[in-house]
Amino acid sequence: MIQAKNIHKYYGDLQVLKGVDIQINKGEIVSIVGASGAGKTTLLHILGTLDKATSKDNSELIINNTNINTLKDKALAKFRNEHLGFIFQFHQLLPEFTAIENVCLPAFIKGTKKTDAGTRAKELLDFLGLSHRYDHKPNELSGGEQQRVAVARALINNPDLIFADEPSGNLDSESAENLHNLFFKLRDEFGQTFVIVTHNEDLANMADRKLTMVDGLIVNL
Repeated sequence: MIQAKNIHKYYGDLQVLKGVDIQINKGEIVSIVGASGAGKTTLLHILGTLDKATSKDNSELIINNTNINTLKDKALAKFRNEHLGFIFQFHQLLPEFTAIENVCLPAFIKGTKKTDAGTRAKELLDFLGLSHRYDHKPNELSGGEQQRVAVARALINNPDLIFADEPSGNLDSESAENLHNLFFKLRDEFGQTFVIVTHNEDLANMADRKLTMVDGLIVNL
């Protein structure tokens, strides 16, 4: 599903990633842990095509049999919209839109018909226990509900991969546990692959594999 080789990232003279190699298989849930500043989020953003690695002759990023380094910006945006989903610590819901409207946005960008997008959004919100929250705006939802809306948004285009950056970091312990269990339920239900950056040891240890980053490198595979 993901084959990354010799991934480097510099910000000016600061080297954040120092030649990371990582392979993630279809249907895996992989957690990435490490101290703040180790490079976890930078790596996640590069694997998720939200950022670009610093060019190196023998670097490689292949996702779902697509060589990401060969894609132009428009093709890359299309690939990201159709194949990748994202869940962040802060849900990033648009405050002026209802839950169902927030969920539908990636589908609208893809060009899905409004009725089809709405039907799929309702199915996902129902699955996530939010059938009574279709028309509520983010400020009318609890933290856990907001994050579940964000999960539905990530799933709306049936992506192959879900990238999650500290997804439970802004939740109380009960909501965090519910979210963690939900990831595994989603993997079993829809077959997605998850890559999760987290400081939560419970979530990290639940994963099929836990990778540790230290000073810009993965130190165990």
